Amino acid sequence: HVQYGSRFARNVTVATLTPFLPDPAKATGAAVVVAPGGGFRTLSMENEGWDVARALADRGVAAFVLKYRLNQTPRDLPGFERSMAEMFAAAGRSPRPSPERAMAGLAPQVADARAAFALIRQRADAWRVDPDRIGMVGFSAGAMLTMATTLAGEDAKPAFIGDIYGPLSPVTVPADAPPLFIALAADDPLFGAGGYGLVDSWRAAKRPVEFHLYEQGGHGFGMYPKATTSTGWFDAFVRWMDMHGLLKPKS
Repeated sequence: HVQYGSRFARNVTVATLTPFLPDPAKATGAAVVVAPGGGFRTLSMENEGWDVARALADRGVAAFVLKYRLNQTPRDLPGFERSMAEMFAAAGRSPRPSPERAMAGLAPQVADARAAFALIRQRADAWRVDPDRIGMVGFSAGAMLTMATTLAGEDAKPAFIGDIYGPLSPVTVPADAPPLFIALAADDPLFGAGGYGLVDSWRAAKRPVEFHLYEQGGHGFGMYPKATTSTGWFDAFVRWMDMHGLLKPKS
């Protein structure tokens, strides 16, 4: 589907992973699994997937867009639009579940993310990737998946993570939690008024965290060029990766 001038996917039943590999001459060895958002009913494949991956590859970072499994929606477009309206209406009436409860319902998606990490490590030599420098960045629902994958304590173990306009509820942070980058607009209608407990959780665990709260940007700004400073999140994310030594090839 094309919505708002950007391509979306829905009714995904089989996960896929699409590589966007940098020019070997400038490959850094770092890699990122990119998880688009869409409320686990759609995936913003272009704005929060392919466009992000191309920009990362241009900076020498191998990027892999994860098209994870989704909750199924009516096949016809009017039925789909009704189902989405009902979902958002219900979300507005109901209290938000705890992060742990919300993540518990993401078993299929976490399995897809774990499979992505396993595949990248399996093909690390061919894809010129350092298996110890594979991170994950997610947008909205994809940010929830990124956090769930990180906190699952399984074999994925992202080396660093980006949470782009996801919920910032507090969580229990493992002692070996990876460095965390967060970007959110203060006027985000979904998560802008929910507090910043995730930042506090990471700081309390004495784990590295960087938090950008943009005055304006709304929800879903992704790679759309906008007049708001939220457009700068990508350059800030890459500079943060560089600060952590992720863009320097191992000698």
